[in-house]
Amino acid sequence: MPQTQLTIDLGAHDPGPIEEALFELGAVAVTLEDAADDPVLEPAPGETPLWPTVRLHAIFEARDDARSAADEVSRRWPDLPPAAVEGLPDKVWEREWLKDFRPMRFGRRLWVCPGGLPAGDPEAVRIELDPGLAFGTGTHPTTALCLEWLDAEELTGARVADYGCGSGILAIAAARLGASHVIAMDIDPQALLATRENAVRNGVAHRVAPTDDPALPEAAIDVLVANILAGPLVALAPLLAAALRTDGRIALSGLLAGQADAVTAAYRPWFDIRLAAARDGWALLAGRRRAD
Repeated sequence: MPQTQLTIDLGAHDPGPIEEALFELGAVAVTLEDAADDPVLEPAPGETPLWPTVRLHAIFEARDDARSAADEVSRRWPDLPPAAVEGLPDKVWEREWLKDFRPMRFGRRLWVCPGGLPAGDPEAVRIELDPGLAFGTGTHPTTALCLEWLDAEELTGARVADYGCGSGILAIAAARLGASHVIAMDIDPQALLATRENAVRNGVAHRVAPTDDPALPEAAIDVLVANILAGPLVALAPLLAAALRTDGRIALSGLLAGQADAVTAAYRPWFDIRLAAARDGWALLAGRRRAD
């Protein structure tokens, strides 16, 4: 049965209360998108990435429900522009996101394949991914840099930590590449939900441990990857250093190339670390833990 979409340009309004109100008014799905082609940087653990100006779409089963919801939003938030209401063609909307993603290769053997699509190599180490509401599909340069770094590392039997796991893509990649145990840390419940579901989808749930506890076991991690922002990376340097065993390997991304020196300096007291790769203005640092 055709559905109806309500669209509102929220500007800088907090979308949370409006999204909640639309669900209460009968929306079956609500999505947010950039209203002005602004970039969103990789968020710190637990942060929700949003644009400076946001456009909201809500889908309703009945046109009358959508029109009533539009009237109610106008009543509660009179400074918002009027909502647009339009009919939608009859589609399986929960699968529409697949149109924007294709199987992607990272490094020599690692492939990320959305929604059951096959890899382009019969010998591939394949990850099947549905990001849900969490950050991380492999399309962002920082995620791609981390995946390529993991692909080049020897991970068989390693204890790995993915700090700020988002969709779980890096944690699952590590497990599929042979890690014996992967801690996937994020304080965002949507990230942990997506990570659990993707770990099950990829047959590695017994080796991936999602957690919202920011603490890590001391000197117990062989390989650690953190794909977050430069500021949190600098602040987390002592905690991440304490988690890695001597000669343990670390990869840091989510930082701009111009921020690489500052982040490198924060980790030099514990690591031999350097700029290992860069793409589209983003950087990845990699290094090894020195003995205390």
